[in-house]
Amino acid sequence: MKATRSWRYRLYPSRPQERELNRYLYECRALWNLLLERTKKQYGEMCKFPTRKELYLQTKRTRIFSQVSQNVADRLCKSIKGMRGRKKAGLKAGFPRFKPIERMRSFTYPQFGFRLDKKLRLAGIGDISIRKHREIEGRLKTLTIKKTSSGKWFAVFTSEVEKLPENARKLSLGGEKPAVGIDLGIESFAYLSDGKIIRNPRHLKKAALKLKAAHKNLSKKKKGGRNREKAKHLLAVAYEKLANRRADFLHKLSRTLVRGHSLIALEKLKPAKMLKKFLSKPILDCAWAEFARMICYKAEEAGCKAVFVNPAGTTSECSRCGKSRKKKLAERWHSCACGASMHRDLNAAINILKRATAGTAGSNACGEEATAPFLSVSALNETGSPVL
Repeated sequence: MKATRSWRYRLYPSRPQERELNRYLYECRALWNLLLERTKKQYGEMCKFPTRKELYLQTKRTRIFSQVSQNVADRLCKSIKGMRGRKKAGLKAGFPRFKPIERMRSFTYPQFGFRLDKKLRLAGIGDISIRKHREIEGRLKTLTIKKTSSGKWFAVFTSEVEKLPENARKLSLGGEKPAVGIDLGIESFAYLSDGKIIRNPRHLKKAALKLKAAHKNLSKKKKGGRNREKAKHLLAVAYEKLANRRADFLHKLSRTLVRGHSLIALEKLKPAKMLKKFLSKPILDCAWAEFARMICYKAEEAGCKAVFVNPAGTTSECSRCGKSRKKKLAERWHSCACGASMHRDLNAAINILKRATAGTAGSNACGEEATAPFLSVSALNETGSPVL
């Protein structure tokens, strides 16, 4: 079996190369808007969408590499397919939107037109300096050039790697590791069924003053002026730092968990629905969905299984006797007539693990190798990272 992996590297283009990269983004944006306009016109006249081949013919005579221009057509086809799928499902869906340059942040070489050595060679652009901090495994498939809102450039490669067979996967585990249930929350980021607590780093709260000052600085600047562009850049940098701190915390924690356990059980939460009720900012700051995604794909490499269970009743049900009693959100301690007394999140974490090991949920991922012992995550350092 084969799996797809992504590899992200920082680019350092020269000024002429950066102008050429920006030109590619402008050309891709113009091509997207042109194809979308013709698609809407054809659908209005014939009630029929153009085929992929017809869109490919319209990408000729562009001033960018042919593979890049065809990928723009592929993106539009994918967006239209998604729109039709949502409409068939009875959901509200409209045509893809016309894009300003701010919304066109990447272009892709889907097959060829690039070569990676000491530098990254791009067809039509040249050799760009790249920080290759790790070697790419497997066979290279695609390359996406991305520009962040703060002006940084990145190269994202995808490659095909071979998965270890199941028997080799079991041998690579090097001994049986414990299973763990995780209850995600806001007061604490997570409670583990073995009693460990992962405190919530509250990245948004720590960055709130800097973000407020950056927003205020931007609002004072005159639209269309150079000072407004500078203030906009400073605001983008502030948000990028916040996102980097959050991602760093989630990456370190998820890697620690998958390397130290044979099975990780979580609730199958739907954060998008929870945002409509209350506590939307703290929920978004915790990034539960991103954390679950990281657990899933890292479990494939760490000889671990990620299992998602039904969240209904995990808090109200007693982990010792099984009796159910509803609790208000403000009630943070679980007490039962059977004598069980513990934090409500710990009780929920134990119930999550019980449901996963009882076979009520399927495995979402299973992987290869676990080489590092489990790190103690009962405390965090000042940056919000797990400490040994």
